[in-house]
Amino acid sequence: MQEVGEIMHLAGSGRVIIQLSKELAEGQILCDDKGTRVAKVMELIGPVKRPFASATSLTNNINKFVGKKVFMFEQSAATTPKRFRRNRR
Repeated sequence: MQEVGEIMHLAGSGRVIIQLSKELAEGQILCDDKGTRVAKVMELIGPVKRPFASATSLTNNINKFVGKKVFMFEQSAATTPKRFRRNRR
């Protein structure tokens, strides 16, 4: 796991604002240091040198993660392509 930033606060819209230290892709799943899935990145906002991420929470109690570091998994569902698709008839 690689550290990618820190959870800053919970926005009024219900999304989590994360200050990033590394570049991420939209759709990336973020977790805490124990491996618990915390949030999914929806969009990148802010300056290019030090962007922020707006993410949806994947846990019911996101307030206990505010101020903590977040990490990304090595392989996420956002980066792995789907291998098989069903043919429609």
